Amino acid sequence: MTTHRFSRRTMLRGIGVSMALPWLESRAVWGDVPAAKGGSSEAPVRLAVLFAGNGFHGKEWWAKGSGREMELGQVLAPLADFREKMLFIKGLYNEQAQKGNIHSSQTGNLLSGAPLASGGEIRSGTSVDQHLAATYGRSTKVPSLVLGCEKSNPSVHKNYSMLYSSHISWSSPTTPTPLELYPALAFDRLFKDEVKRGDRSVLDAVLEDAGDLRRQVSTADQRKLDEYLDSVRDVELRIDGAGKRGEMQGWRPTLDKPNVPRPPEGIPQDIADHMRLMSDILVLGFQTDTTRLTTLKLNNDHSSLRFPNLGVDYMIHHLLSHSDTADWLKVNKFFVGQLAYIARKLDAIQEGERTALDNSMLMLCSSMMSGGHDASQLPVVMLGRGGGKIQTGRVLDYRNQPNRQMCRLYLSMMDKMDVRPGRFGDATEPLPEV
Repeated sequence: MTTHRFSRRTMLRGIGVSMALPWLESRAVWGDVPAAKGGSSEAPVRLAVLFAGNGFHGKEWWAKGSGREMELGQVLAPLADFREKMLFIKGLYNEQAQKGNIHSSQTGNLLSGAPLASGGEIRSGTSVDQHLAATYGRSTKVPSLVLGCEKSNPSVHKNYSMLYSSHISWSSPTTPTPLELYPALAFDRLFKDEVKRGDRSVLDAVLEDAGDLRRQVSTADQRKLDEYLDSVRDVELRIDGAGKRGEMQGWRPTLDKPNVPRPPEGIPQDIADHMRLMSDILVLGFQTDTTRLTTLKLNNDHSSLRFPNLGVDYMIHHLLSHSDTADWLKVNKFFVGQLAYIARKLDAIQEGERTALDNSMLMLCSSMMSGGHDASQLPVVMLGRGGGKIQTGRVLDYRNQPNRQMCRLYLSMMDKMDVRPGRFGDATEPLPEV
């Protein structure tokens, strides 16, 4: 087999469309410098942060043991297949979340550790994903992808802006990163040169270029390319179908059909469809190296989502979180199931000797341990091996340690991406165990 080398930035191109390539064994896709000159064709490390507001079931968020024998509380049951690729982390906290009010001041600095301004003023800190986007993310078409499944709340709650409880990603201390709520526009941002509705499918626009490439790669890479193009087509079709159902997100509609005109690009009316589409877009972004950094805010803290898809439609998410009921557990498992779905898709993508999950860090967190607003420790679970740099299958407990800042974890994660700022938030050293 002849080995062809070309820049990682080479893309399939069509009119108004560009698609970055997945990892191919017969193409040195990831490095701009040939291996003979010190370059590398290893897949890059990716980071995805998933956020679920209002914490989790107080009695069922736990893990103990190690590896395949690790035992999991019921909330984490959807992750059972990934115990050997998991870190369950107890005891980390954000000191600034202990100040101010509940919800807003526990969320707006979750990824930065910064103090928050009160009185309706907006001031937080640049979040870890955007710090990485300014450095690590410059190598990709989209430095970071910031996705959401619930609209921002611009009101004020107990003297703090609710924008804090609606955003975990901050481009600067005064600028929450805009959320992309529309799957179609998120998809366009990854693959289209102009983010607008097009008459042609992304795949239709690049198929000729893809056909030329297919003739130049190995048989195994031909199968991988076909699988990749099929997955893009599948997401396109589901986005198209979701948009046609109108914008009635997260609750049971009282009419069979919308009583207002459908927006040009709709939000899926079923929250399960919405989250699944956003999860698929996250995976595609990583698979194609169009982006290496994604935050997916499944809901707001102080969330108003309802869950008719689960048979839980009598109470909004925020109120449901105040009691450890069977329905609250059902909603928790639904949220954790999104992480499991992403992990399963990434683990099915082979990238040399590792999978895309092995080359990623997926973190699910919340701004409080449970609906009782306890932020003295934060719920954190991670999947993936950070490019082989993280020893997984472990439970790490920092509850009785003096330096248990959440920002120490962020320094550890940045280190896996070769970004070492020396200080981030209130932390000056990473966690040596991560």
